[in-house]
Amino acid sequence: MKASDLFVKALENEGVEYIFGVPGEENLDFLQSLKNSKIKLIVNRHEQGAGFMAATYGRLTGKPGVCLATLGPGATNLVTPAAYAQLGGMPMLMITGQKPIKKSKQARFQIIDVVDMMRPITKFTKQVIDGNNISSNVREAFRLAIEEKPGAVHLELPEDIAQEDCEESVFKVVGHIIPKPDHKAIEKAVEMIHAAKMPLLLIGAGANRKVTCDALRDFVDQTGIYFFTTQMGKGVIDERHSQYLGTAALSSKDFIHAAIQEADLIINVGHDVIEKPPFFMKNNGKKVIHVNFSPAEVDPVYFPQLNVVGDITSSVKKLTEHTLIQDDWNFDFYKKVKKEVSEHLSKYFLDERFPMLPQRLVNLLRKKLDSKDIITLDNGIYKLWFARNYTCHQPNTLLLDNALASMGAGLPSAMMVKMLYPERNVVAVVGDGGFMMNSQEIETAVRLGLHLTIIILNDKAYGMIKWKQQDLGFDDFGLDYNNPDFVMYAESYGTKGHRPNNDADFQDILNHCLEKKAVHIIDLPVDYSLNHPILNVMLKEKTEKL
Repeated sequence: MKASDLFVKALENEGVEYIFGVPGEENLDFLQSLKNSKIKLIVNRHEQGAGFMAATYGRLTGKPGVCLATLGPGATNLVTPAAYAQLGGMPMLMITGQKPIKKSKQARFQIIDVVDMMRPITKFTKQVIDGNNISSNVREAFRLAIEEKPGAVHLELPEDIAQEDCEESVFKVVGHIIPKPDHKAIEKAVEMIHAAKMPLLLIGAGANRKVTCDALRDFVDQTGIYFFTTQMGKGVIDERHSQYLGTAALSSKDFIHAAIQEADLIINVGHDVIEKPPFFMKNNGKKVIHVNFSPAEVDPVYFPQLNVVGDITSSVKKLTEHTLIQDDWNFDFYKKVKKEVSEHLSKYFLDERFPMLPQRLVNLLRKKLDSKDIITLDNGIYKLWFARNYTCHQPNTLLLDNALASMGAGLPSAMMVKMLYPERNVVAVVGDGGFMMNSQEIETAVRLGLHLTIIILNDKAYGMIKWKQQDLGFDDFGLDYNNPDFVMYAESYGTKGHRPNNDADFQDILNHCLEKKAVHIIDLPVDYSLNHPILNVMLKEKTEKL
């Protein structure tokens, strides 16, 4: 059997549905083999777009998304998506081509050591040096990509290896069962919870699994313990829940941090310090129980007193089974925080000024979208407003990146979401800076016939950095630019562009975009003037008020 045929067969054996990519000369044998496969090739306009789509597939399905690129510049363009998937815990396989390794005809033209380049940002990277090793290499790559913590893996397929004859064989896909937690760790955790006066539950990205959601909701319902989430843990429990305090979107300057500061015990489920730490343990006497698939890596910020290691769902179920409500638990302060958070977040929801406040946009989208509809975000200052203000009713209905925090992922992520959930409304909210980094994927979305709404928040600047520049007392310099006419830009791709003139106009346009099947681009002027008066209020003032 031809080696490239075997590679595709091994991918089929793993249940691969799509491969996203920008093929090159070194992929042609693989491409020919793929032509006769049931796997669907999605040709992207940039390797970043392919990588972000593959990572999002992994994030939502739990199965590795697959992307394809050539050697050299094609492979280097996958570095950002590799880091995005690796830090974010998203299973993804990257396949790159390479010149022949047994006989070189072009000296070192375009050749870099891609395997060595990928090593620091993947769980596994390997050059295939024998066609007979393809099946085992593919099986191992998929096993490692899925294994907790999920992440990025990479295989390099050289031209001459792809052309080899080899034995036809594939490895049986064997799943693995994550061990259950040690009963002594559960006993100690329950003892610590019972001894606390103000326990608080933190839900992180690692807990964002369907079965874990049910277990965590049962824990909260039975114990009455209040909870908050990290940005990537949003929606694990319906955020309309009476014990939900909020999302830790900022490091230290928000109401939620008043509750974190007062807690004497934090039950930290599924959090990874790759995501911004929502609290600091140093010298504050706070105790932390780390509940995760693997032990915590001790560093100056995070050094929990107890590790409960094993399957998260099993751990939480055991905690629910053995934790009893204690008479001396006092949640009065948390109740005040919840009331204050609710009033604070809703303050500008009805403000109809134009250009539009991000808080108003959050409110309008929440009212318009159903519980299952999905928003994807790029990276910018608006991400904080959505993380803080957007109430998620279900898991993975607000997709944001708080690990690598890369710009350019919002549009490709939305495209992948729509392919997986064609019956749901999907809205990409992107800054003008991040949008332009992968805006060429509009052509891919149009070609695929996707129904998407893309809202570009237009402030003609790298707004997040401008906010920090001003906050730190630097001069206003080096962060402004001009944009194309986004309406004409949309139309040049054969799709629909819209530019609202006021609040009511935007609502009408949004309704039209959600109802009319097409790729819609809304050029929305945004007003970030309240970033400083709201986001820069010190925690001290909030705590005194509480």
